[in-house]
Amino acid sequence: AAAPPGGMLYPRETPSRERKELGGLWSFRADFSPGRDAGFVQRWYRQPLRQTGPVIDMPVPASFNDITQDPSLENYIGWVWYEKEVLLPLRWLQDDLNTRVVLRFGSAHYYSIVWVNGVQVVEHEGGHLPFEADISSIVQGSPGIPCRITVALNNTLTPYTLPPGSIQYMNDKTRYPKNYFVQNIRFDFFNYAGIHRPVVLYTTPSVYIDDITVTTTSSESIAMVQYQVSVVGSTLYSLSLSLRDQEGKVVATGDGPAGELKVLNPNLWWPYLMHENPGYRYSLEVKMQAQANGALLEDVYMLPVGIRTIHITSTQFLINGRPFYFHGVNKHEDADIRGKGLDWPLVVKDFNLLRWLGANSFRTSHYPYAEEIMDLCDAYGIVVIDECPGVGIKMPESFGNKSLQHHLLVMEELIRRDKNRPSVVMWSVANEPASELPPAAYYFKTVIAHTKALDPSRPVTFVTDANYALDHGAPYVDVICVNSYFSWYHDPGHLEVITLQLTTQFENWYKTYKKPIIQSEYGADSVPGLHSDPPLMFSEEYQKAMLEKYHSVFDKKRKEYVIGELIWNFADFMTNQGTTRVLGNKKGIFTRQRQPKSAAFVLRERYWKIANESSCLPPIIKSHTLFL
Repeated sequence: AAAPPGGMLYPRETPSRERKELGGLWSFRADFSPGRDAGFVQRWYRQPLRQTGPVIDMPVPASFNDITQDPSLENYIGWVWYEKEVLLPLRWLQDDLNTRVVLRFGSAHYYSIVWVNGVQVVEHEGGHLPFEADISSIVQGSPGIPCRITVALNNTLTPYTLPPGSIQYMNDKTRYPKNYFVQNIRFDFFNYAGIHRPVVLYTTPSVYIDDITVTTTSSESIAMVQYQVSVVGSTLYSLSLSLRDQEGKVVATGDGPAGELKVLNPNLWWPYLMHENPGYRYSLEVKMQAQANGALLEDVYMLPVGIRTIHITSTQFLINGRPFYFHGVNKHEDADIRGKGLDWPLVVKDFNLLRWLGANSFRTSHYPYAEEIMDLCDAYGIVVIDECPGVGIKMPESFGNKSLQHHLLVMEELIRRDKNRPSVVMWSVANEPASELPPAAYYFKTVIAHTKALDPSRPVTFVTDANYALDHGAPYVDVICVNSYFSWYHDPGHLEVITLQLTTQFENWYKTYKKPIIQSEYGADSVPGLHSDPPLMFSEEYQKAMLEKYHSVFDKKRKEYVIGELIWNFADFMTNQGTTRVLGNKKGIFTRQRQPKSAAFVLRERYWKIANESSCLPPIIKSHTLFL
């Protein structure tokens, strides 16, 4: 797989860069033609969308599925079209070719084609990672004319997409209308679609800082920050770097495209509840000067840097040399109305709930989350297992070369985006694949080796629900991550089997692989307000009782080799309709509206207790005043 060209630095305003947000209302149309191809046949991108048929307003960022009252849009599969017209500042357009104008999408699900003023500028496959296009030559040729951005977006999943799926045509004319088809998926969350993350226009000089890579090492009194900077547009340039602490004081300087900065008595990046000042970040200012077109160009970029180390033994996960125990959650980007669209009030509410809970970590189940969310993980000291969209890899044809090549490319895009984040301590390349199938051995060996080659500084895992003796991918991971639902999907209703089955699970995995283990999912559905004693399935009491049974085994095994527990799930979330899903998956400890069920209080008591046991801090008072 060819590496994606260039860097993908988050667009920040600096003395040399401006950004213009394109959120708000866009024009929208779904293509309901039988072949879903009318937009291409009629070339809807050649003129304003309203001139080729009816359009509706669609908010960006958001999923389109839950916005209207139209049931055919809720479950729509195929091409939808978005359009926005914007006027650009004249100074972006009249700069003797010394300004670059870039159009960037935080993500759009699943396959995107983008035109500007009728000219195609970028195509991108994959629903959860950013992509961009240099549109300078198009917009600078026509100053004063609105810049028309058209996006065609297709949410169809095939055996070779990530996540995979399949389209099934129902050909029995006695039971289904003509051209009737359904999208089959092998994962348990709704396949929301749309422009899910911010769209921005930003500028850089024509010679610019394209990418920065930072790694850190540290001892008691000294830290080294290794850096590499790439510049595009000229070979004649100079670079100067300065690292500032949170007070703005310069603690180290450097120059040139590669080197290391020495920091004396560094403030390390610590996880939440491991230090009184978690999430400490320095700011690395990179300045470039270059000659181009007879002018002196300067570009400036600021990158937050956290100094921390990761080390794994056969029984421990060490951050900055101290044992770290993951007590956290699995999440989803999911909420009422907006679907998977980025929403600031929701994001901040979720972080406040995580900290209330005493959670120090989460996994980005089952796809990379928005960069804005990752920024807050860095800032708050929330540790992240960063997972690619490799969920539902169940069919044999999804283990072939076509799938593998795309999976390698996705890992390149994910690492390029998140490589400098101190909160990211491990990559996850898949969730619950059919790793008992023979081709899984070569597939996961290759994906994991590629991931480690791209980033040797972090451990790599995937999350398994296969039998320990049959899993072909497990030999290649650094940490074993296991999902199990004893007394729910197996022996439903029988809480009394959990202790034996969970103990056996841990002992079998450890005996076989001698690697630290994370319980990466466990849980039970509970419908808020349903009560039953003795506990019955779907009651709040059953969810509580199941958690407590699991916890008693965790408490024994975390003295040995279990290094973490992540509840499934943080909050209730939407799924496809089905006979076991009542308006979605109800395994949240919070409702979809972020209100606590009984289980939230069980988990909160446990997490604060664990934090207080292992903390170097005085016992923490469990009060919201901590966050004021």
